[in-house]
Amino acid sequence: MNPPRTGPLVDPAELPDWLRGLVERSADLDPGHFGWPRENPPAEARPAAVLVLFGEGTDGPDVLLLRRADGLSSHPGQVAFPGGSLDDVDRGPVDAALREAVEEVGLRPEGVRPVATLPELHVAHSGFRVTPVLAHWAEPSPVSPVDPGETAAVARVPISWLTDPANRLRVELTGRHASPAFLVPGMLVWGFTGGLLSGLLDLAGWSRRWNRADVRELDEAWRAAEEAEDIGFGRS
Repeated sequence: MNPPRTGPLVDPAELPDWLRGLVERSADLDPGHFGWPRENPPAEARPAAVLVLFGEGTDGPDVLLLRRADGLSSHPGQVAFPGGSLDDVDRGPVDAALREAVEEVGLRPEGVRPVATLPELHVAHSGFRVTPVLAHWAEPSPVSPVDPGETAAVARVPISWLTDPANRLRVELTGRHASPAFLVPGMLVWGFTGGLLSGLLDLAGWSRRWNRADVRELDEAWRAAEEAEDIGFGRS
């Protein structure tokens, strides 16, 4: 299977001002921008897609995240974008990302406008090559975990919270490089999701200067997320 087309799917001029620059800059990217190897993922890696859904709520622009259930055998408790592997019914990454969001959080796809796709990112430890699909939540709908056995929580997290230097750090695992992470009340955003989100904030021009020397072990970072002040934004 050939890599999917990347870049804008719509005319950026049709989008809200705050989202326009990100979509414009999605053209001519390679995985190196997000810290991944620049070469194409291996052909044997399984294709997958995630939905990076940007909306605008009472606290300004936000992004949809979910926390996986603690009882799952794969990546329990981790924070992720809705998404999963491509099925035979999917016509491509956009279809797969929307379908998974419907199945995981009850998203109404008619209110969502896919606006860009990014280069495939190879997640070597799980054997996937993931296409991030950027979308505008033009008509937001209620979302919540469809199956609590798979999804523990859903949150619309304000971009202003994610760009606050007080909520940014890096997480270090034994034998691996420290990677970007975010403290969200009750959620630690790290790993694939943290790296992708950090790259998107940079690409959009939303990032603020933060302390990259703040490196913590995973357990310590989780405790900090659990202790973060609960400001009650968009969590289900």
